[in-house]
Amino acid sequence: MSDTTTTSTPQAARAGQPLAGKVALITGAARGQGRSHALRLARDGAAIVAVDLCEHISSLDGFYDLATPEDLAETVRQVEALGGRIHAAQVDVRDIDALTAAVDAGVSQLGSLDIVVANAGIFTFGEATHEVAEDSWHQLMDVNVTGVWHTYKAAAPHLIAAGAGGSVIIIASLAGFKGLANVAAYTTTKHAIVGLMKVLANELGPHGIRVNTIHPNSIDTEMVKNSRTYRLFRPDLDEPRAEDAEAAFAGLNPMGKAWIEPEHVSNAVAWLAGPESYYVSGGQIPVDGGASIQ
Repeated sequence: MSDTTTTSTPQAARAGQPLAGKVALITGAARGQGRSHALRLARDGAAIVAVDLCEHISSLDGFYDLATPEDLAETVRQVEALGGRIHAAQVDVRDIDALTAAVDAGVSQLGSLDIVVANAGIFTFGEATHEVAEDSWHQLMDVNVTGVWHTYKAAAPHLIAAGAGGSVIIIASLAGFKGLANVAAYTTTKHAIVGLMKVLANELGPHGIRVNTIHPNSIDTEMVKNSRTYRLFRPDLDEPRAEDAEAAFAGLNPMGKAWIEPEHVSNAVAWLAGPESYYVSGGQIPVDGGASIQ
């Protein structure tokens, strides 16, 4: 595990910062949704513990590239530009020892842990269930399910110690609502973490800590916007581009939105992290333009 640790002097709480004095752990924070969540929570006053693998995973060959160390450094730069405090570490959520060490170091640096955003995940698709490769199946389970469990496991002692008002937010998917054909491994993982969320909501409720899942669909990130995904919707083209697939993506929800901007998911994260959602626990919050009911 390598650390990229930076901090700045805490600013006095400003008006409009409901998370002032709070610390949030965010996995998969180097780019995409994770960076968006980090920036939104930092703007709301939270200090950030940001972790990301920043390495390739073999099951994603031919799909998309994962974030780089430079991406994680850019998240650090942007949080600091907002006047925020951040502790960042390049770490694999599949490695419980390394993840625990990173979380412990972040808490030691920043003082507490009040919010957990289990965002890290990978996505593959396009094969009938009986044709999914063994390695691909296991890697998705290890990252998307075990990684979420590890994230909570590493955070739990600090979260419980911080007491009432804490929030665990697990980023699921439309696939956590629906049985998406030819997306067996990913869909299974997203249903699994909904079950984990319900267990944790019951376990942490007596501590005054809430647990919920957020279910985005077709977010405007590299995970969705890549040539392999475009080809799924436009198999008639050898090298389809975003504009070729846009109409097909827009047809996936009744609002006709092809790709939802990450900040709309971050708005839901910020609400669940803050005091205005205090009695919201055990919920599955869609941010999908109505796709889950279409």
